Amino acid sequence: MTLLTPRLLTSNRESPMDAELVNDPESDNPEITPDVMDDVSAETQNEILSEVVVDEIEVLLAERDEFKDIALRLQADFDNYRKRVTATQSDDIDRATGRLVEALLPVLDACEAAFAHGTVGVEPVWSALIGCLQKQGLVALDPLNKPFEPESSEAVLHEEGDGGDSVVTEVLRTGYQWKGRVLRAAMVKVKG
Repeated sequence: MTLLTPRLLTSNRESPMDAELVNDPESDNPEITPDVMDDVSAETQNEILSEVVVDEIEVLLAERDEFKDIALRLQADFDNYRKRVTATQSDDIDRATGRLVEALLPVLDACEAAFAHGTVGVEPVWSALIGCLQKQGLVALDPLNKPFEPESSEAVLHEEGDGGDSVVTEVLRTGYQWKGRVLRAAMVKVKG
């Protein structure tokens, strides 16, 4: 095991003893040199060394705190980056699956129209398709007999009413939401 001495603790500098005793214009004893160290008492040498070691420890502690702060900042930056990437990936997946569902809407419309006209054998396929998509986040909009909302419905027919709020009286084409976002507005007839 190697014992760290003041000489090993310094980097790219003279040894602490040399730095303290030689080339120090503010020193009380500028005439003390390493050659004269034999004349200095062991107690004085220990005091000088302990002061140098304490100074070195303070410098090292400050450097450690600085590096620790840098490490904590990097860790926080990385955590934020990871959260941002996860959110972006999730949004990208939702958009991609939404486009796929949007491409399947004409198939749903055809199945719904065939079922409404009494075509035999369409209902199981339509139910399976809509059931699978609903498990993934598709929601059919049901605006019938509710106040007209232009965010989720598209009025294509208008009927005069009693002057109150506009109410949806007939749904001509089903609208859908995908994970909270209107994928396609419902096509409706409005009264009022």
